[in-house]
Amino acid sequence: MEISLQYIGLAFLVVSLSWFIALLEKFWLRPKRFEHALRAQGLTGTPYKLPFGDVLQFIELRKMAYAKPMPLSHDIIPRVAPYFQQVMNQHGKKAFAWFEQEPTVILNDPESVWHVLTKQQNKFVKPEQDTSQKLLLPGLFAHQGEKWKKHRRIINPAFHLEKLKLMLPAFSTCCEELISKWNKLIDSKEFSELDVAPEFKAFTGDVISRTAFGSSFEEGRRIFQLQEELVMLVIEASINSYIPFYNHLPTKKNKRMKDINWEVETILRDMIEQREKAMVNGEATSNDLLGILLETNIRESQEGGIKNAMTTEDVIDECKLFYIAGHETTTASLTWALVLLSMHPEWQERAREEVLNQFGGSKPDYDGLSQLKIVTMVMHEVMRLYPPVNFMERRAAAEVKLGEVTYPPGVHFLLPYIFLHRNPETWGPNANEFNPERFAQGIAKASVQGAYLPFSGGPRVCIGQNFSMLEAKLCLVRILRHFRFELSPAYAHAPYNFVIMQPQYGAQIIIRRC
Repeated sequence: MEISLQYIGLAFLVVSLSWFIALLEKFWLRPKRFEHALRAQGLTGTPYKLPFGDVLQFIELRKMAYAKPMPLSHDIIPRVAPYFQQVMNQHGKKAFAWFEQEPTVILNDPESVWHVLTKQQNKFVKPEQDTSQKLLLPGLFAHQGEKWKKHRRIINPAFHLEKLKLMLPAFSTCCEELISKWNKLIDSKEFSELDVAPEFKAFTGDVISRTAFGSSFEEGRRIFQLQEELVMLVIEASINSYIPFYNHLPTKKNKRMKDINWEVETILRDMIEQREKAMVNGEATSNDLLGILLETNIRESQEGGIKNAMTTEDVIDECKLFYIAGHETTTASLTWALVLLSMHPEWQERAREEVLNQFGGSKPDYDGLSQLKIVTMVMHEVMRLYPPVNFMERRAAAEVKLGEVTYPPGVHFLLPYIFLHRNPETWGPNANEFNPERFAQGIAKASVQGAYLPFSGGPRVCIGQNFSMLEAKLCLVRILRHFRFELSPAYAHAPYNFVIMQPQYGAQIIIRRC
């Protein structure tokens, strides 16, 4: 018996020592090796701190920045990225900071960012998502390597130009409903005040429901409502994401996220099965995103075998991504477009004059929209100053050289689009000013590669960028033709960055009929 207790004690000691060594390696030795390797090559940054690096400081600075609105200015970096601004002010444009136990190198120069987005894709990979992120951003956004290539190939046809033209009537229907609603709000009054942020959220949700699911858009609207709730829950969960195993705890909010995901997947699975059954029976499918996706997927399966096709679960994930990527970004772009055109009425009038000259009283069509120069310049400048996605992240999957520095596997790279879009070395001393004229000769002449990335860049550039731009331009055209608008005295300028950059307190606008 005494010998048995000795063995048990020895085993406990060995296990405890193994755990201690593993924790020491994870929380101290490995981070310090990273720090030494970076500093030895001339990089500077914050010192590593137990147990989660700079997370608490990041949260505290963001909390302070979001505590109150800012002056009516486009110099928004101190509010939306105070921590990264502080790090670069102290340590330079290519500095590193710590989120948990791996360093994050901030690449605030277009050349390095473009290299990360376009070169050695097998070495610069997307970081692993946590549980809540996987619910919100699945599919093409999360996949890597061969799976990403397969999904991109199958989804691409849904966003070809000829398919987008077929979706224009659905865009127009949603625009007409929005214009009609705003006209009723004014009714016999001189003007009406409304928060355009939820208005555009409902509009873009309706657009994606109609264009993704065609005749099943009522079910699509239910998915939109559920996904909206999921976004808010994920944002709340992100505050606690650094608590170990938090996402796996049986909290009320974690359970609700799982319930939403189950309901969304059930609706989508039923829709997919019905559509596939109709295809097998030779019934015509509508020209919506789901129909095009399934047709391409079936063709891939017939030509290359089942390994070349997506599973039903894969299709479900891509449909879920349609909602987040397909309406959140466009909502933000339209919201900021009305805010900025209200702040700069001279550009609002120039854009309206162009719209009236181009279309008069006729219905906007694709060819006419593609010829709009000023409206396009305005949208590009809006997305330069208020990009929907402020940052993107990559992780070194293997040792990789960038410039004169060799980075070990595990280093993260922050691609700070919000900083690149305001870099005075690229955009000039007026980089924080609203000046659509800088895009008069197009994007290529306005900046260098890697300096303007509202839809990211390289092979993983947003597949829906043309969809989003067409939708936004059509909606803006219809609004400009029917209404003049200005900021309400109730508007508080407070851009903030949670998933997508949006106005923290809404976007209150006064609208008047033209």
